[in-house]
Amino acid sequence: MVEHVPGGESSIYVLAAHPNWRESRVNRRLVEAARGTPGVRVRDLYGEYPDYDIDVAAEQAHAAAAQLIVLLHPIQWYSMPPLMKLWLDEVLTHGWAYGHKGTALSGKDLWLVASTGGPEDSYHPRGYNRYFFDAFLPPYEQTAALCGMRFLPPLLMHGAHRAKREQIAAHTEVFAARLNTYPDWPEMEQLESCPACEVPLTDRPQTVKEQA
Repeated sequence: MVEHVPGGESSIYVLAAHPNWRESRVNRRLVEAARGTPGVRVRDLYGEYPDYDIDVAAEQAHAAAAQLIVLLHPIQWYSMPPLMKLWLDEVLTHGWAYGHKGTALSGKDLWLVASTGGPEDSYHPRGYNRYFFDAFLPPYEQTAALCGMRFLPPLLMHGAHRAKREQIAAHTEVFAARLNTYPDWPEMEQLESCPACEVPLTDRPQTVKEQA
């Protein structure tokens, strides 16, 4: 279990997902920095839920209490690790995070902090990944939008496998500074407000529990 909340109540909830922390060169450093930041709660998903049995009620309580939710993970097959995807599937439920009466996360911020094994130039039409990295962001952006959240500009570290220590240290400093100064980021005033994505009841019928 990795859960640290310096100073008591947390306004930032960092969801960290890495299947093998021993092999992590970047994400492990970021988690260590987050643990030392006041007002930040860190959840190591693979450490907390090795059996993939997610405590939905607890996770919803932590997410609802935070103003900023951070998805911190390495990119695997152009997406997130499976346990983080399961967290989204089970925690961001209809009627709670989106849809009819689903406003628990409305007005909050979602921030992707991710690392890639391939260098930045591999995410290019002429590179072996064939697309700019932005092409893989719509699922994250729309997840935020459906929940009424504002999707913040991602913090990315490309080429994690071969990054020099100095590069990783500089990246970690940027991450820590962002956590420490949230929400007073210079670009915040230029970001659009949280979108409204109404899900018609005909598209997602209510369950008996929701009807009650």
